[in-house]
Amino acid sequence: MNYLKQVQTGIDYIESNLDVDITLAQVAKEAGISQWHFQRIFKALTNETLKTYIRSRRLANSLEKLLTTNTRIIDIAIAAGFESQESFSRVFKKTFNMTPNEYRKLGDKSLFLKKARFDAGYLQHISQNISLQPELYTQKKMLLVGEKTCFYSVDSEKNNIAEKLPPLWGSFLSRMDKIENVISGVCYGVVQQSKQNPEQLEYYAAIEVNSLNTVPDGMASIVIPPATYAKFTHQGDVKNINNTVNYIYSSWLLQSGMTHTYGADLEYYGADYHPTSDKSVMHYAIPVK
Repeated sequence: MNYLKQVQTGIDYIESNLDVDITLAQVAKEAGISQWHFQRIFKALTNETLKTYIRSRRLANSLEKLLTTNTRIIDIAIAAGFESQESFSRVFKKTFNMTPNEYRKLGDKSLFLKKARFDAGYLQHISQNISLQPELYTQKKMLLVGEKTCFYSVDSEKNNIAEKLPPLWGSFLSRMDKIENVISGVCYGVVQQSKQNPEQLEYYAAIEVNSLNTVPDGMASIVIPPATYAKFTHQGDVKNINNTVNYIYSSWLLQSGMTHTYGADLEYYGADYHPTSDKSVMHYAIPVK
């Protein structure tokens, strides 16, 4: 029995019916599995309940409608499965810290990473290559030195990660011996929103140092303030890191009871990382509160 394929069939049914009532029994029926069995497999694969997934996908669908249509908020609320505009607004504000009307007026498509749709490759990845529960730890203040670039992420139609990040790492690694006061063992990828252009992200390929007194010409420094981080393990090719990040933001974070602090995300590249091995291990961490 191909459970991944059957779960995908159930997900495809959900995607086709986001604007109508979706019963758990009907989803399981479409997948050809009993409801109890489907829900248990879905939870084991994705670390969230089927009911939570459906609700968050419908909420993500409502985000799109608020920005791209003139549909009344009450109609969007009903289509998303809420009994009233008030209950929809209450959940929306709790999740996004603003009302649906405020979000519509803001008109910022990049404000939230919306609930990812699960496809076959994504399901395969999260069932084999991610730690579904993170290590929560307190990160001390870090001083980093490296090379910096700005790029458009996979969420943008201008996505240029492949053009920007590999050359940056190549340049950084070739010049890393120029950096003084190094704390060896781990290299870091630092990801944060650009202050100059909110559509872009800043990225640093860097290493920790004891002092920022001497930064080589052409390099940049960044200070990571103390924070609580949730760190996830990513196994396999780093080119699939987007699947791990999608899981963190659109599954774990939405149900964790925590929020992102809007500080920098951190990629950890240590001794277990190898760029061409499917056994390679690195870590991705987000600051939370």
